[in-house]
Order: sequence, then C-alpha cells, then structure tokens
Amino acid sequence: MANFYQTLETILKKDTRFFSKDTETLLRNKVYESAVNMDTALIKLLLSNDETKSRFFTDVDGVLVFDKIAFGWVVNNHQFLPDSYTRFKNRIGLSDRNGELITASNDVVLSFPYKDCVLEGGQTKEDQKRDEVFYNSTLAPDDVDRLLYPKVLVGAKRYSKNGVEEGITFNDDDNLIIKGNNLLAISSLLKRFEGKINCIYIDVPYNTGSDGFSYNDKFNHSTWLVFIKNRLQIAKRLLSTKGSIFVQIDAFEEAYLKVLLDEIFGRDNFRNNITWKRRGGSANPSSQLNNISDYILWYSKDVTSMQYTPVYSLNDENTQQYIKERFVFTDEDGRKFMKSPIQSPNLRENLKYDYKGYKTPEKGYSISLEVMKKWDAENRLCFPDSKDKNINRKIYLDEYQGQPINSLWSDIYVINPMSNERVDFMGGQKPEALIQRILQMVTEEGDIVLDFCLGSGTTAVVAHKMDRHYIGVEQMNYIDDLVITRLNEVIAGEKNGISKDVNWKGGGSFVYCELAKCNQNFVDKVNEAKNDKEVITLLNQVLETGFISHKIFPADISEAADEFADLTIADKKRFILELLDKNMLYVNLCDINDKDYAISEADKTFTNSFYKTEGK
Repeated sequence: MANFYQTLETILKKDTRFFSKDTETLLRNKVYESAVNMDTALIKLLLSNDETKSRFFTDVDGVLVFDKIAFGWVVNNHQFLPDSYTRFKNRIGLSDRNGELITASNDVVLSFPYKDCVLEGGQTKEDQKRDEVFYNSTLAPDDVDRLLYPKVLVGAKRYSKNGVEEGITFNDDDNLIIKGNNLLAISSLLKRFEGKINCIYIDVPYNTGSDGFSYNDKFNHSTWLVFIKNRLQIAKRLLSTKGSIFVQIDAFEEAYLKVLLDEIFGRDNFRNNITWKRRGGSANPSSQLNNISDYILWYSKDVTSMQYTPVYSLNDENTQQYIKERFVFTDEDGRKFMKSPIQSPNLRENLKYDYKGYKTPEKGYSISLEVMKKWDAENRLCFPDSKDKNINRKIYLDEYQGQPINSLWSDIYVINPMSNERVDFMGGQKPEALIQRILQMVTEEGDIVLDFCLGSGTTAVVAHKMDRHYIGVEQMNYIDDLVITRLNEVIAGEKNGISKDVNWKGGGSFVYCELAKCNQNFVDKVNEAKNDKEVITLLNQVLETGFISHKIFPADISEAADEFADLTIADKKRFILELLDKNMLYVNLCDINDKDYAISEADKTFTNSFYKTEGK
C-alpha cells in the first residue's frame, strides 16, 4: 500500500494546482475538493496510470465510473501525504483556485469564506491566540459528526433549599446548567430537547475586537459569521414550532446578523428588530454619534403557530405620551380615571352625553379637554363604563396597564452600579426586567427557555423566578463563582431584580454538570503552564496519549526537538494546542465505557438518564 501512496503522489504532482510552491507539498484539501467536483483534469490524471485506473474506476457496460468514495478514503487516510501539513500547524480548510488556504487570505465578502464549514470555536482567552479550526461539511463529514456527537456529562449535582445532592439522575422537571463549549453542549441537547425549546435568548459575542471581555470576543469577520451560523442552525432545531429566538447584538454587526438569521429562519419568520435604549447620550465621541442602543433580533420558528402574548408598559415613551394627551377626572367614589378629547365627528352616534339643555355641538366640532373639564365640573358630562356603549370610555388609573409596547424599549434601563441587582461582571450584565419582558411575550409557566451564552446567568435567574424551566450553557470558569452562587441566592429567596414584581418567595432547584473533558484537560494545563519545564512535560504527555491529530506524527516532532526548544514559551503553547485532536476535547457518548476515559459509574448513570439510554 505504501508504494501505491507514492504512485498516487507522483501522479498528482503533475497538476500544479495540487502543489504548494512555497512548501513543495501536495494540498490534500484541494485534491479532495477536485474529486468531489468531478474535476476533469484530475480524472484524466488518474486514468493515465493503470494502477490508479484499476483502483478508482469501475467498468459498467464499457463506461468507466469514478469511485469518489474510494478515492476520498485514500486521500484522507493519515498515511497519505503526511508531509502535506507542516510540522507545527494543523489547518483544515478550503483552498482558493491558486491552491492557497483561505485562512491565509484577508479578503472577506458577505458570501463569506468557510460558510459551509463548522468552526470548532473556542471561547477562552487562549483561543484568541491560535488559528481557528474549520471542518468542511462536504469534505470532512466524519470530522463534523465526531465533533458534534453527544458528549458525556460529569460532576452532576442538584442544588435546592435542602443543599447539594450528588449521585443524581436527570428528570424532565429539572432545570439545567452545563459548563463547556456551547457548540458541543447544544449539539448534545438535541438528543433530548430537539423541537422542545419554547424560547432562546442569546447575547452573542459582539465581535468588537476588544479584549475587555472574559470570553473570546475577538474574531475576524468571516470567522465570527461561521461561529454564529453553526450555533443558530442547531438553535433552530431545538426550537418548538411555537418557539421564538431573540439574538442581541450592537450596531456594528446587526446588519450582517440580520441577513444570516433571514437565511436560517426565513424572512417570513422575522418579527421585530427591537431597540433597547440601554443608556443616555452623555458621552461625546470625537468621530461619530454616541451609541446608546443595542438591538434584539426576534424570529419565530413558525409564524403560523408561534406563541405570543402582548405586553403593556406604564413607563415607556408611548404610554407617557398617551397619558399626557388625556385629562384625569375623579368619579363619585374618588377613583381617578382618564378621558381624551373627542376628535372624530363620525363617531358621534356612539357617544352619549347629557347636555341638560345645551345644544348638541354641530358636526365637525371637537370637544377639547378644556370643554370636557368645564362640563364635568357642571355635572353635565357622563361617561359610559363599557366600550360597547362608548368608544371613549373611562380608563381607571388603578387598573391601567399602559399601552402595548412597541419595538423601542426605552423604559428598561441598564443596571445602576449601586443596585443590589448588580453582580461583578465587567458591565456586561443585562437587567432582569429585559429578560422578563421577553419571557412574558413568548412563554408560559412550565415552558423551556435556553441561553447558551449564559454569561452572568440573568436568563436562568429570571426564568427561575417566573416558573419557567431553563437550560443555561457557559464555558468560562466564572460559572462556578458567579452563576451557581447567584442561582443559589435566588433559591434562598433574594429580593433583587424582578423579585418584587413577581412576588418571589424562593424555592426550586437546578442541576449543574460539565461536559467530560478529554483533550480539554490538556488545553487547561497548557494555558496555566508558567515555564519551559512545565510546557515540555505537557508536550511529552500529549504525545504519549494518542489523542493528537491523525495528521501529526510524533517521530517528526522528535526530529524537530531542537527547533521546538528555540521557540518562545508562547509559541510552544500554541504548538501543543494545535497538536491536540480538537474532536477529542470532550468525551463522546459512544465512548462512555472506554476505560481510557475513566468515566465513573455515577457519571455514567447521570449521562444515561439524561440521554435516556439506560440499558441500551
């Protein structure tokens, strides 16, 4: 077989498209892509050699049929073209027509590179320092399947007023917090929750280029689009037919995100672009207007069956203007009520006034607030209580809910730094009232809410207080000290945020678990390494595990030991991270009984209860 690989390599090198001029190596992805597209030049090359002709072509009634599957298997076999990848890089992506990887290009268009790929997409600070890994859904279906396969869940605990319970199983009524990569976590949710989520709210990375956030908020434009697209596609599968998704963003990526959401959910399912006026305009930028708003793009899963309940507000600008245009009266019982001027003469037949000798106003005459006030003082004006009798009926202030909200949410303010609702989260925390309004609009008690960019945990907190079931996903370590602590305070009956509004008394429970780490353990250790000795020890441990990329050969690395020693500690860390098989960051469900992963019996029991695989 080795000689055949050499023969194939020799043949392919006859086509300059498959040959890298700078490294003098063959471009495996370009070869495979050409085969998938039935490239004429490639087929002619393969037919020109008797050995490749007999291996990859079948004679069907005198017609030679190219076996793309067999060819793809050979090209993707780790024994073929081991040197087509550099010793210290693991880039998987598409090539342009010149044979260069798109990852090396700075050209980005709306029809963005990697659009048909799945981004492994880490969210830690260290992930910002390495090239992202892309798997093409056509060229690397096995990689994609392995990446998104359900993961083993470990360390499960149930938190309630009674304390912390371990050795548990998962029940349908449990709320759930998962720690781990959110793409892999929501892929794992599909097995149990596909088509069952009623509301998804996510405050996605804004792609600001800033390092001021704890998660990876620094992407180039096309990478960001792939990152969001992969997650939205799974989110759509998780939504029920009556469900809705709300995606929050700022002005700089809002237009691109809207186009992406249109493509995934359909333009007909677009409901609103909600503007949240989150602050005043006191800042004075030197070269642009002050940005005072964020945007929340709202889409339904199916407009014909979506769930929606109108929400009213007393404090928004629309309601305040409504009240301003009306006059407040007091009835015989001392209750205050509102009335507005009578402006339409065409409605006169529906209005009932007691003028007591006063002549009915002529057609076209408008009754002003001043006239209404005078008539009321003279006891010459009565107001029917039913809208069936009078379109301009009484509106009692103690019963008034406000006007239906519109798409400008100016009545929900960013949390005051001195507020008890504020937690230590670098200014990114959303007010509970914002999430409350969303859940009021599209959910009922008992519905399931998902936030896979959980952050400080506000969505879970609000859903808990509103008696919704919830699932939250967060990768960062602050989930332990911030989210878990905050939810425990909610269970204990804290009075912050919307607690008074919903008459929160405390209670309830939630389950916490983590995606079982495999290579992610090494990622964590590499990030924490302080010196060369620790890094070299980790390199040797990684090479001994067998969990490195199949495109990497340990022998090649041993031969390049001197080159590795000359690298900076930062580059050594990057190199080790790129050695790791990204498909093995976490343990797949199918490997739960593999002794190499040492999954405990308690973790097996919980995982099987979650996926409902007991006895299978």
